[in-house]
Amino acid sequence: MKQTKYLMNPGRLSRQDNTLKFTPVDEAGNEGQPRFLPIEQVSDLYIFGSLDANSALYNFLGKEGIAVHFFDYYEHYTGSFMPREYLLAGKMQVEQTKHYVSAKKRIIIARAFVEGAATNILRVLKYYDNRKDNCLSESIATVEQLLASVHTASDVPTLMGIEGNIRQTYYGCFDAILGETFCLDGRSKRPPQNELNAMISLGNMLCYAACLSMIYHTQLNPTISFLHEPGARRYSLALDMAEIFKPILIDRLIFRMVNKRQLQPSDFRMEVGGCVMKESARKRFLQAFDESLKETIKHRSLGRSVSYKHLIKLECYKLQKHLLGIDTYKPFKAWW
Repeated sequence: MKQTKYLMNPGRLSRQDNTLKFTPVDEAGNEGQPRFLPIEQVSDLYIFGSLDANSALYNFLGKEGIAVHFFDYYEHYTGSFMPREYLLAGKMQVEQTKHYVSAKKRIIIARAFVEGAATNILRVLKYYDNRKDNCLSESIATVEQLLASVHTASDVPTLMGIEGNIRQTYYGCFDAILGETFCLDGRSKRPPQNELNAMISLGNMLCYAACLSMIYHTQLNPTISFLHEPGARRYSLALDMAEIFKPILIDRLIFRMVNKRQLQPSDFRMEVGGCVMKESARKRFLQAFDESLKETIKHRSLGRSVSYKHLIKLECYKLQKHLLGIDTYKPFKAWW
């Protein structure tokens, strides 16, 4: 079974026959013990250390359909190597473009993305509200009011404003959910200014990369989006899709790890550029994220257990059906 592989250390990645060979290299240039990754076991690669590779390797990865996602020193997503889109279809490309160009068609899909994200945010808030003596009830009421206004938003900028207010209200609840261990003190990015912001930034980028990988395995074009504005050098449809899954995949993961004391203030360090998660903590976070993607739930419509990773792909399939006029797109909403 193919799996995501995370390369944390700097080193050299090369092809050896039909196997990937990773040789770690320390700061002094000394090589460590090579690790071999059978190509048939790799679905995609997440690179967190400095990587030395050549075009022959990327040709090999491209032929095998393996995406490579890169993160910098501060765990910011910096870009991806994506193989040639082997499933792109002309009809889907035309329909996806039509739905973006038409303001009437675009707003329907954009509303669905915000509706899915807000509903999943409410699911998380209500869960912790029950555990925190109803201290989140006022914020829940605010999010519910904002969610009700999603369907009357006439354009995407208005919708993005509503989504921003929902997020602001939601992030305002993090301190109450996590207690005194960590404090958000407002959302800060590039670089994150404290430990909790560092966790959120890393988690959101992991969710974005996971959505991008799943989009690649469908006929959708990742550069044509509906909520976020398509732009140069970014796969904006993955940003749209990630909005739905961040509350379930990332925020729940952060709350669980902090409340179980799997992440402590000592797992971070402050630098001139911002707050950085130490390597040992980053490995624990990545392992927990990977386990979350593999976790399964009983799907109501399919009647069988599916992983969270497969849920993302199913979301892409639902969007495809909407674009082709087969079925109306309804966003994924957690029911547990």
